[in-house]
Amino acid sequence: MFAIGLATGCSAPAVPVAAPSRAPHPPSPTVAPAPRQTVTHRPRASPPPLVAAANVVVSDVRTTDGALITLAVFRGSPRFVLHSGSQDPGSGALQLVEAGPAVSTSERRRLISAFNGGFKLSAGAGGYEQEGHVVARLLPGLASLVIDRSGRADVGVWGSGLPRPGEAVWSVRQNLPPLVLDGQPSASAANWQGWGATLGDREYVARSALGEDASGHIVFAASMSATPQDLAAALADVHVRTGMELDINPEWVQLDVARVPGGPLTSALPGQWRPAGQYLLGWSRDFVTVLA
Repeated sequence: MFAIGLATGCSAPAVPVAAPSRAPHPPSPTVAPAPRQTVTHRPRASPPPLVAAANVVVSDVRTTDGALITLAVFRGSPRFVLHSGSQDPGSGALQLVEAGPAVSTSERRRLISAFNGGFKLSAGAGGYEQEGHVVARLLPGLASLVIDRSGRADVGVWGSGLPRPGEAVWSVRQNLPPLVLDGQPSASAANWQGWGATLGDREYVARSALGEDASGHIVFAASMSATPQDLAAALADVHVRTGMELDINPEWVQLDVARVPGGPLTSALPGQWRPAGQYLLGWSRDFVTVLA
């Protein structure tokens, strides 16, 4: 396990900074839980974590069917930014928003991580809002990443707990119904064919997901060979309350991290196809940056 972040001062005591307190989520829709899988945690060896305003802790878990899942837990007070790709959500969005297909110079100095977004909007898996501009209509009942004007993020169900009352919503990325709800894998997680078209119509392919745990930390999960149920089990095992599937198939699944804000990016996902600097150069699909 390793932690990446921004030191608050050379004389500060090496203790983690608590995440900001969050109001409890209102009750979520009832979804029958799927059978839980057992996961075995395999923390990555690393130097002791820095005292940080924002950091990411990366670890690997092994599910009962042998899938290797990488988890990235974003702690402290990170700022999340939704980026539009060069092709998706489309040229119309690019004319309206500032966060485009490549990481900006100002972001680069604070960048601690970046990861992929969801399905192409043409797949009809949900709505999309960026920087106050609704590109595709937001749909109630779908799992949603919601980012407010300060960059704080939540993962929940649109219309059932999100947006929070009075929240200054800035960006929203929806993708399918919840993969995890009320801390349990959804019953539909066991039906892999309901979670997107895969290369070769295979069950075990590259997949990614995002969730929020009981402490308010955002958690990214991904694997180059896993099922939706594998991701749901791994997220539930680290106390994620609500989780959503993001993009799938090897061309699109990506997690990059830097050991210090603005430092060199490395691929945190074993077997990742795309280079760690892809989002610095520019990319065709939407993605999310995490800033200290």
